[in-house]
Amino acid sequence: MTAQSRKAAIERKTSETEIQLEIDLDGKGRYTVDTGVPFFDHMLELFSKHSGIDLSLKARGDIEVDFHHTVEDVGICLGQAVEQAIGGGGGIRRYGQALLPMQEVLCQAALDICGRAYLVYHVKGLAHKVGQFDVELAKDFFQALASNAKITLHINLEYGENQHHIIEAIFKAVARALREAVEVIGDKTEIPSTKGVL
Repeated sequence: MTAQSRKAAIERKTSETEIQLEIDLDGKGRYTVDTGVPFFDHMLELFSKHSGIDLSLKARGDIEVDFHHTVEDVGICLGQAVEQAIGGGGGIRRYGQALLPMQEVLCQAALDICGRAYLVYHVKGLAHKVGQFDVELAKDFFQALASNAKITLHINLEYGENQHHIIEAIFKAVARALREAVEVIGDKTEIPSTKGVL
């Protein structure tokens, strides 16, 4: 990352997954996504679009076993990339929130770019799958994202019925909250904390 850019590139290779990921926090919400998990690809594409973060992602994992390793490891890589691209956090808004409606669903997301990883995930009443995608993997993804980006993230499903709508509203709400939080609104030498560091 240079002083003029807020970009990051992450590669991760394990016995279960192989991932190449690049982001630009100051992008236009452009994306190329290929994880081998179509519903997850869809969620990541709309995450990019609504966050305004350019995302290039190619992931290969042991999806013949299940999708867990791929989904979690993408969350790890995206979180690491976000942390790297933010750098010291000078001038950023730091906090972000979104209250997002999607037809019968209402979802709230709030986050703090603070250097302290924490996830609160109040999402109840989901069925087990959307198509072939296990909906419990959404929590695993956001846990990995929060832990590796070192952010505090709260996700609250207010209400909703359609499983696809619920998961999509969660991804969009987090994307919009992140877009707000990473916005540069002040002097890049000023850290938005009385401690002097995030």
